[in-house]
Amino acid sequence: MLVNFRVDPEVMQRQLPARFTPKLHDGYAVAGVCLIRLEHIRPKPLPAIGGLNSENAAHRVAVVWRDENNQPQEGVFIPRRDTNSLVGHLAGGRVFPGEHHRASFTVKQSEAEIDFAMQSEDAQVAVRVKGNIVGHLPGSSIFRSLSEASAFFENGSLGYSVTRDAGRLDGLRLATKEWRVEALAVKEVHSSYFASADMFPPGSVEFDHALIMRNIEHEWHGARRTFTFR
Repeated sequence: MLVNFRVDPEVMQRQLPARFTPKLHDGYAVAGVCLIRLEHIRPKPLPAIGGLNSENAAHRVAVVWRDENNQPQEGVFIPRRDTNSLVGHLAGGRVFPGEHHRASFTVKQSEAEIDFAMQSEDAQVAVRVKGNIVGHLPGSSIFRSLSEASAFFENGSLGYSVTRDAGRLDGLRLATKEWRVEALAVKEVHSSYFASADMFPPGSVEFDHALIMRNIEHEWHGARRTFTFR
């Protein structure tokens, strides 16, 4: 599930390492929370019966940058990851890329509705989303159609996330067997991260829309680690 906010680009830039700039749409930066249920996660050679399940959240910002060869790149910057998996918390950033904080998750869902809540153990982050699946985006969205929003996010499969080392980011790339999104008509939404007036002054951030992907077969691949310029 992608819960997306439109953000003043200058405000968003202040939250990013100097290497990155926001990827804009209709003049806005696009940021939000990616809420991920992982099922049967395992090293590729192992059978699905040996996999682990977990609930996860990643706060992320759509960004662009140039690589060492001055070629344009795009993906997401991830200032924080949370998980309910002890294995993910202990192994993240060590055995596989991506350091995770511990959090509790409550998820109720049906074929048409979803009710999601997350609270981190360090009390730094809370997320609440409630809505039902529909065939279109809200009229207030900066995206004109579901297909336009889908295309914007499909190319952002490479993510770089914060680590305990201020000079290093963990790289992780998502590879999906297919890409299929649906829209959520949101009845309730809250992210303590984007509600922070210290980071996002009043009027600089606003909820835009939410998307959901279901039953998508996928793989995660480590990407090269890079250095920030903070």
